[in-house]
Amino acid sequence: MRPNIYLVLLFFFATSVFAQKSEITESLYETYEKYKETSLTKRRIKYNELQPLLDALKSDSRFTIKTVGKSIEGRNLSLVSIGSGETNVFLWSQMHGDEPTATQAIFDIFNFFRSPDFKKEKAAMLSNLTIHFLPMLNPDGAERFQRRNLLGIDINRDALRLQSPEGKTLKRVRDSLDADFGFNLHDQSRYYNAEQTEKPATISYLAPAYNYEKDINEGRGLAMKVIVFMNNILQKYAPGQVGRYNDDFEPRAFGDNIQKWGTNTILIESGGYANDIEKQEIRKLNYVSILSAIYTIAKENYKNIPLEDYEKIPQNDRKLFDLKIENATYTLLGSDYILDIGVNRLEVDKEGNNDFWYSSRILDQGDLSTYYGYETFDAKDYRIIPGKVFTEVISSKQQFTSLKSDYLKLLKEGYTYVRMTNIPTELIASPFPIHIVSKNYELPEFKIEVGQNPTFLLEKNGVLKYAVINGFLIDLSSPQVNFKNAMIFR
Repeated sequence: MRPNIYLVLLFFFATSVFAQKSEITESLYETYEKYKETSLTKRRIKYNELQPLLDALKSDSRFTIKTVGKSIEGRNLSLVSIGSGETNVFLWSQMHGDEPTATQAIFDIFNFFRSPDFKKEKAAMLSNLTIHFLPMLNPDGAERFQRRNLLGIDINRDALRLQSPEGKTLKRVRDSLDADFGFNLHDQSRYYNAEQTEKPATISYLAPAYNYEKDINEGRGLAMKVIVFMNNILQKYAPGQVGRYNDDFEPRAFGDNIQKWGTNTILIESGGYANDIEKQEIRKLNYVSILSAIYTIAKENYKNIPLEDYEKIPQNDRKLFDLKIENATYTLLGSDYILDIGVNRLEVDKEGNNDFWYSSRILDQGDLSTYYGYETFDAKDYRIIPGKVFTEVISSKQQFTSLKSDYLKLLKEGYTYVRMTNIPTELIASPFPIHIVSKNYELPEFKIEVGQNPTFLLEKNGVLKYAVINGFLIDLSSPQVNFKNAMIFR
């Protein structure tokens, strides 16, 4: 009888966890737009955009807002708390100033708690838990959209020395709360993929190690179970797009030390998602998975999840390009070679750090058969052809404007550059898929080489079929172009 009873209990526990998961998760996903904070729509958010939202929370008696520290430049670090339960859950975001996805999701979560909806679920959360949020831990870095703080240090490597006021604040708050669970919220490169797949690691998780041996004590084990729970949720909305971050122990890191100090710590890294440059879909996935995790912590259903399922989550890998060209024929010194070319579009911030333009680069070339692309083009039987400079020099605004409608014709004729006299100083990138060069600019010798801007044409049977301009693949037979900018060479 005992094996049968065991199987019945195991089935009951598994069914209970699944039912609880589907009970709230689908509703959270389907109703997300109702709670999305509409004033935050792009990654480059600033401290002053958050202050009116925090001020609005002060009028809601369910929230407690405290200033718990200041950044080097004197910006307030605010702790927002809600709930009355004995279990403390602590979430902090944007320790790195250019990693804002979860910060946006936190303000969506505030809207969720302020709404009259989900009464039963919120009652379970807020009666069993006290939930604390420290959004935008590095506001000075966020102001400049940079990883490091104003001192130039990585706050996430300051857990021992505690030289940054932001790090001191994080340590002090963690200690004062003696938090049971901690959510360490970050962004990772969009070029991470789930191991041995072409799928981006849209979300990656980690229960950080607290020693070099990577031992699993009770607290780390509980964090792993919550991660398995969140992974199961995300598989419905981003199947195969979850990774497991490397768990090598880093003695200077906050996540590792907070785990060591007794808080069951969960690292969430927001990576890439196709056609989601501003990470708004990933923000939604953060919202859904974090709220669902908070709910399962409140209900304690996660405790029944098998610990071994954590190891089944594929590890993070970094083998994604924005564009991968496969099997292209490249002629060098009279001989033909077959090359794969991996291209990334690198962001360059505009003045004020509110927007960006792309300066793309060839990251790798050769046999890239173990790599993948957000966009992949098989160039078998295509030959790489260098582009030419258009013979006419653009000297008037009217001629410049006409290029917007004529660029496809020029590309079909093999022109990838146009000369322009008196390029306006405020023009920092070409708005159409042809590079702009000054009147006397001399193009360097054409070569496919790591570090070069990826600009060339693809010819098949003597006919130009595609152009690659600043890392964007353009089908010369189609007027539809997925494109942001080309370059200006003065």
